Amino acid sequence: MQASPDNIRTDLGSYQAQSVAHDGSAAQPRRSAIPDGTGNMGPSPTSGAPRIRRRNRMITSCLECRRRKLKCDKSHPCANCTKFTRDCVFLAPALDSASQLKLTEIKEKMGSLERVLEQDVARNNARREARRGGLAGAQYANYFEEVDFAPEPEDEKELEPSPMAVIDAVYDDDADDDLMDLGIQMGKLRLTDRIGGFFRPKMADEISVSLSDTRNDRRSPTEKAIIPDPLHAITKPQHYLAPGPTYIPPSSNFFFASAQHGTSLIDFLPSKQAADRLLQQYWYAVHPIARCVHRPSFQRRYNLFWDEVTLGIEPVGSLQAAVFAAMFAGVVSMPEEKIMLDFGVAKKDLVDNFQQGTETALVRANLLRTTRTETMQAFVMYMLPLCRDQISRAHSALVGTAIRLAECMGLHRDGTEYGLKPIETHVRRIIWHQLCFLDIRTCEAQGPRPGIRLEEFDTNFPLNVDDIDLEQPIPPTKSAERWTDMTFALMRMECNEMLRVLWFDRPRLEKKQISLTAVLGKIENFRKITLEKFSPLMDENIPIQQCAKTVMDIMLSRMHIMVLHRYHNSVAFRIPDRLRQIILTSGTEQLEASVNFDTNPRLAPWAWYAGAIQQYQTAFLLLAEVFAYPMRKEADRIWHCLDFVFEPPLHLARDQKARLILAEIRDRMGVYRDARKLRAPTGMLQRIGQQLPTKEDQRTPLDYGPLPAVIVGAAVQSDGVMGNEGRIMGVRHPVDRPEEVVHPPSLTSGSSVSSGGGAKPAELTLSDDLMNDIDWNEWDRLFPPDINTGELNLPSFT
Repeated sequence: MQASPDNIRTDLGSYQAQSVAHDGSAAQPRRSAIPDGTGNMGPSPTSGAPRIRRRNRMITSCLECRRRKLKCDKSHPCANCTKFTRDCVFLAPALDSASQLKLTEIKEKMGSLERVLEQDVARNNARREARRGGLAGAQYANYFEEVDFAPEPEDEKELEPSPMAVIDAVYDDDADDDLMDLGIQMGKLRLTDRIGGFFRPKMADEISVSLSDTRNDRRSPTEKAIIPDPLHAITKPQHYLAPGPTYIPPSSNFFFASAQHGTSLIDFLPSKQAADRLLQQYWYAVHPIARCVHRPSFQRRYNLFWDEVTLGIEPVGSLQAAVFAAMFAGVVSMPEEKIMLDFGVAKKDLVDNFQQGTETALVRANLLRTTRTETMQAFVMYMLPLCRDQISRAHSALVGTAIRLAECMGLHRDGTEYGLKPIETHVRRIIWHQLCFLDIRTCEAQGPRPGIRLEEFDTNFPLNVDDIDLEQPIPPTKSAERWTDMTFALMRMECNEMLRVLWFDRPRLEKKQISLTAVLGKIENFRKITLEKFSPLMDENIPIQQCAKTVMDIMLSRMHIMVLHRYHNSVAFRIPDRLRQIILTSGTEQLEASVNFDTNPRLAPWAWYAGAIQQYQTAFLLLAEVFAYPMRKEADRIWHCLDFVFEPPLHLARDQKARLILAEIRDRMGVYRDARKLRAPTGMLQRIGQQLPTKEDQRTPLDYGPLPAVIVGAAVQSDGVMGNEGRIMGVRHPVDRPEEVVHPPSLTSGSSVSSGGGAKPAELTLSDDLMNDIDWNEWDRLFPPDINTGELNLPSFT
């Protein structure tokens, strides 16, 4: 029997559907008019599937005959059921006309909802693809795509982030608010109660646990007698709590007061010659690395500013704010001795003058109710130098205000959607993505999480073009594949957006919504694309391009640390060695690039902004690693960086330097914790000094490589020693039984090492089945095995 036109008949009470077209041919697919991202109306992504329409059909056979596909005589009971003694059951008669009409109405509503859902999905996909095309070009359509493995690797299923780090901070009401919330200074490292954006209120206690464990004490009795124990001998004044020389506190006057009484433009304005010198410094040292303006158009505005001043006309508030913000940034970027030579005044006095001038101009520009892009541009130019190094909660609050103001002005929407001119669209994109950077920067320092989410804006990245190209009669619409005025800033903006993706992936990791390997695959995918895109454009013989290459190396390396550092601190299960090696490799590369940025004379003009790129917190993580395991292959490279960051006495041995640094950090963080009244969750208090599971319960082997005999002997736990796990920020030793000396098995070799003297090896073997579900071919593609061998220690100690 042939079906009626364009219908698909579904029998009630069955699990089968029959589909027949009017003429017996296949039904034609339905096309939906949905924008394809270019303004044209095209088919929806689901247009290839025919639309299913259902209607009722009277069923007259009994269910048993229908199930067995037998011809039913429709008697009750039927002949077949009578013959085989089955229950003969018929469906109820067809619905009446009213019920049939109601059923048809419900089906039509379902079809309408399906169409709306299809359109929404297609529209979101089109917007996402258009955004990706604007971000990195068509060849980078999978820029932030996840590289996932199925099923989840077994060695990740039990891996949990450290409970000693949480997102949200809580303080007692009697905390000392007069104390700056900048943490402590230790060499070049400024350490607060947040590391990598996570709140760690018990940091000092974690360090104490490690320093008190005899397994971390490799000093001989002679060394202990000659060198004072740094755990008790070090006492320093509290100068480490004071702000450093690069700290610039923001003022609230331009928020809570009208234009400052008794002040005028002339009170802060330098001579034209001095202003020209500061603008020259801005173009040279600030504009390439912290770009916020379109240079030709801003230069014209600057000339207009001085023309009006010369004529005795007060420029509009937005123009005053932009000019003063540029001069303020120029002063901040200049070395102290250069300012004294050029202007004959101390740098601090000049910084204070132009900071007050900028804030006064922002008040006159009506910052809190402005709709001018130039005013918001001036505010961002003012915030970039403030947030380059030490960041307080006041900085974070100002950035949050700037984001809300920018959203009220529509900067989170791309200018092309409103038909804006190319230069205006370009400037709006720059301003918005600088705000995105400030959002991440202040979030890392003060928390708790970014205020801008990827799905809440569609402002594209600026085009990779020279500023002068946008003033041509026919401006470019695509990025150039060469080094341009915008390349350095564009690279930073794209890396910053990847950091934002990782920020929101970290909660997904904790909820097991995504695997750790998938996030690492995403990082490697982004890293590969970024290197392919930007590396050919950079010539390291040119200083500014060498600086861009150094910054790119820092930002790409820190992505692995951003994800893995909290798992490095895992309490119950040890991080797999391949992941640990990624931490060591990426962390060492990041530190080396950071030290190069600070010390290379060719990069000196832009080193003033190094604190905005990195804060040396990775040095603390690697210090913990080499303190517990001094024979790491990267130990020499790591200690070269640690000596630069922490500035310990160079005549001491490495183990002594490590103990000295850690003891100082512990003591200083204890003082800071007591003053700030940090509160820890009750669950965290229960985990301080917690022992590891026994060997039988431990699912992942603690393979740190065979250790020298003196270290293995020190690993035997005695009854008189605190029974803690010997970790610093999560670095842990195996918990060994007093009656045996253990050589842990090697994951890379797959065999256990027997102890000397013919003794039986300790029962630490683990079935290799736990690793079978990992797609090592895909892993080796992402992390080449010639580099990531899984061997953590030097060959002579394996």
